[in-house]
Amino acid sequence: MAENTTVAEQPASNEPRFGVQRLYIKDTSFESPDAPECFRRPYNPTINFNINTRSRKIDGDLYEVVLRLTADVKQEDKTVFLVEVQQAGIFEISGIEGEQLDQVLTITCPSVLFPYGREAVDALVVKGSFPALMLAPINFEAVYAQAKAQQAAEGQPLQ
Repeated sequence: MAENTTVAEQPASNEPRFGVQRLYIKDTSFESPDAPECFRRPYNPTINFNINTRSRKIDGDLYEVVLRLTADVKQEDKTVFLVEVQQAGIFEISGIEGEQLDQVLTITCPSVLFPYGREAVDALVVKGSFPALMLAPINFEAVYAQAKAQQAAEGQPLQ
């Protein structure tokens, strides 16, 4: 007689797994301290763009990754607008450890989050009555490699 087993009763596999559980905006901010005066001048700004990520283990195989996108737009030493978006996601990651886990958290997860964060930045800027701010795609693998090379050059232990 054959036994019926459900998926939940089958032994756990050590195969690597990656899944997106939820994507969400954790925080947003838009400031235009020079409005309405900035609308009366020709628009020729300088843009300072920063990006960083952080991750934390939530529980079991669940991790939260937050991608923080900040654009500080100035003209003639005055801030035209400042926009910040913290695009976050909950990811299920199992069967991956050490250096590979670090790569998933700093390359793969931000690559998933970036298009959503870029769209949120653009939407806030347009709603602030400014021309669209379309951020260029980012190669998170190259950013990761550069950070590791810099750590090695500074004699810091690789994490």
